[in-house]
Amino acid sequence: MQETEEAKAVLSDRILSLAESQTIAMAKKARELAAKGYDVINLSFGEPDFQTPQYIKDAAKQAIDDGFTFYTPVPGYPELREEISKKFKRDNNLDYAPDQIVVSTGAKQSIANAVMCLVNPGDEVVIFSPYWVSYEEIVKLAEGVPVPIMGRLENDYKVTAEQLEKAITSSTKLVMYSSPCNPTGAVFDEEELLAIARVLEKHPQIHIIADEIYEYINFGEKHFSMANIDFIRDRVITINGFSKGYAMTGWRVGYLAASREIASACDKMQSQITSGTCSIAQKAAAAALKGGNACALEMAEAYRRRRDLVLDLMNEIPGFKTYLPNGAFYIFPDISAYFGKQYEGKTIESALDLSMFILSDAHVAVVSGEAFGAPQCIRFSFATSDEKLTEALRRIKNSLAKLQ
Repeated sequence: MQETEEAKAVLSDRILSLAESQTIAMAKKARELAAKGYDVINLSFGEPDFQTPQYIKDAAKQAIDDGFTFYTPVPGYPELREEISKKFKRDNNLDYAPDQIVVSTGAKQSIANAVMCLVNPGDEVVIFSPYWVSYEEIVKLAEGVPVPIMGRLENDYKVTAEQLEKAITSSTKLVMYSSPCNPTGAVFDEEELLAIARVLEKHPQIHIIADEIYEYINFGEKHFSMANIDFIRDRVITINGFSKGYAMTGWRVGYLAASREIASACDKMQSQITSGTCSIAQKAAAAALKGGNACALEMAEAYRRRRDLVLDLMNEIPGFKTYLPNGAFYIFPDISAYFGKQYEGKTIESALDLSMFILSDAHVAVVSGEAFGAPQCIRFSFATSDEKLTEALRRIKNSLAKLQ
């Protein structure tokens, strides 16, 4: 978004300093190109292509018929918080009581609530990079100082305990990471998280936001939550939701679990911004959990197959450096080999340039790695059909061959 000089004189420094979400921006460009009649394949958006399971839809319809159309408690219906508590015990062996859980309008709001409740102006927030696009901007809104630390491709982009130790200062207040990770699909195992926790154990002023929204889309070992580590449990804020595992993106239901002190603070924060989440969506979310996670695991198997398909096709493209993502539905190759190459007099100088070239020439929408703190990469989502993925990679391979 380009603000006019007149708008800049009116708008706050807060909003002027905030970057637009590049994932949403690229999806918008793809829609604009499609509206002109082009056959655009969109691999830019982090959204499952599956429909919400029917039993969840039925629960929402029943909720309307049963009259659940009024304001809800700010932290969520007691029934839903109880089901989330059971889910934590069943899937993660975590004992979060319902009053330690706050339901919000998506996991993004849960993260924002936690950051706003913990970060003071000037506090440093260490962010494992590559990171989800909104982490850095949310920290800026809280007037904190983002401190990204980059995981290496050779380690599947995972930050190590040694890197974290070097990044911590007396101003560090918070650490943020996701596992499985958006945009890389990296998954931290128990040993890796324990090593990170050992570092944080020495710094009692630091809390941790563990974003586990892709928990069910895991192709390797069983998901491990940092909150399982007893000596650091009370400082972990666990984030999750329904958008990815249950294909409920439009329903906008997420949640956090934390110490009672932090949960209460997030309840207070939310009460002044949005109040409670949609009543119908909460009833659907409760039904989703009551129904277990079989549907989520079925979708995960489809994503695993698509991952393997995309990797096979991507490894045929010269200049792409790939790895094996063990979760989520993204792959994040290093494409810096194309920097400096040209086509029709235009030089590719960045991942953004390459993303725009792919969109204009191949009519495939992807997202530049700049948005995720990795300017040498591009994010591809494989949350679409095998046929579209095969065609998209064919087009990209042919287009990139034009660059000399």
